[in-house]
Amino acid sequence: MVKSNNDALGIIFPNAHDTLVPELVTTRTMASVPFAGRYRMIDFVLSSMANSGISNVSIVVKQNYHSLMDHLGTGREWDLSRKRGGLNLVPPYAEANVKMYRGRVEALATVVEYLKAQKEEYVIMSDSNIAFNFNFRELIEAHVSSNADVTVMYVKRPIPEGLKDDNFTLKVKDGRVVELLTNDYRPGVQNLSMNIYIIQRESLITMIQDASIRGIAYFERDILGRNLELLNVQAFEYTGYTAWISDRKSFFNENMRLLDVDNLDALFNGKLPVYTKVHDNAPTRYAMDSHVKNSMVADGCLIEGEVENCVLFRGVKVRKGAKVKNCVLMQNTVVEAGAQVEYVMTDKNVKITTDKKISGTDTFPVYVAKGHTV
Repeated sequence: MVKSNNDALGIIFPNAHDTLVPELVTTRTMASVPFAGRYRMIDFVLSSMANSGISNVSIVVKQNYHSLMDHLGTGREWDLSRKRGGLNLVPPYAEANVKMYRGRVEALATVVEYLKAQKEEYVIMSDSNIAFNFNFRELIEAHVSSNADVTVMYVKRPIPEGLKDDNFTLKVKDGRVVELLTNDYRPGVQNLSMNIYIIQRESLITMIQDASIRGIAYFERDILGRNLELLNVQAFEYTGYTAWISDRKSFFNENMRLLDVDNLDALFNGKLPVYTKVHDNAPTRYAMDSHVKNSMVADGCLIEGEVENCVLFRGVKVRKGAKVKNCVLMQNTVVEAGAQVEYVMTDKNVKITTDKKISGTDTFPVYVAKGHTV
């Protein structure tokens, strides 16, 4: 049994699901999409790795990664600013004979030499479209005790609507994956892969080199799915809280779900803190005649009007006479005096001008793009 997670390194793919939320990733990656008032999506998997003792993490980026670099910095908030290991951000190679990678195999091919130089025995790979809070020691111990070649994390849940064309489901027998289905569309509860895998580092290097020679691009479909009889692929069920970002509507819904205290406590438990970039903002200021009900309000906000059932990110301003209800407002959004906003989702630096009325529905919230004035 592994007693220390220093035996594992992490690899995160921040662009893996960008196509699911095109409106939110025009200038950022899925990993840097804001979530829960003051966090980014990558904070959850990165914090889980840091809390598990994983001190060597590489982030293999593809495009639009400036905001991600700005957010992560040196990795100090996650205790990953180190002389050895630490946080390693790998940009795509800018060479004429190197094409932009498609699947996980081509992405990993860019870091094979890096993997060869590492000392950890295991590699944990993860995407960043799921907010969760997990101690990866459990996954490593299960992987080692089962003598698995690969272990995949999954949850039992219906397939989100936005993932109908971008998912992997598992058929599990006695803990072993015996079938892997691509883009499953069946209704009801399925064994849905979280796209989190653990594998021995040397084995991963061999797989990637062999796959690259044969022109294989996709790890799940082309390596695991076609070799389930040869490889011992074990399944590890995750039973904790998850917030899946699979489309724009799910982003709105998952933020709003955190207004339920039980959900909030399940994701942000005291044993495993979630770290993020420190902004050192002043506390939120509530004016004397302001009214706030059942809302999550980050630091640095100014509330002079009425706010109900909302998630407000850092620096949001709700001016006097403004009414905001059932909304998700990202950083530095300004709702000016007299405006009425309901079922609206704004990106960063949006301004809703005086006396404007914007109303969506719970099934179709209105979205205002970054930097726009309405």
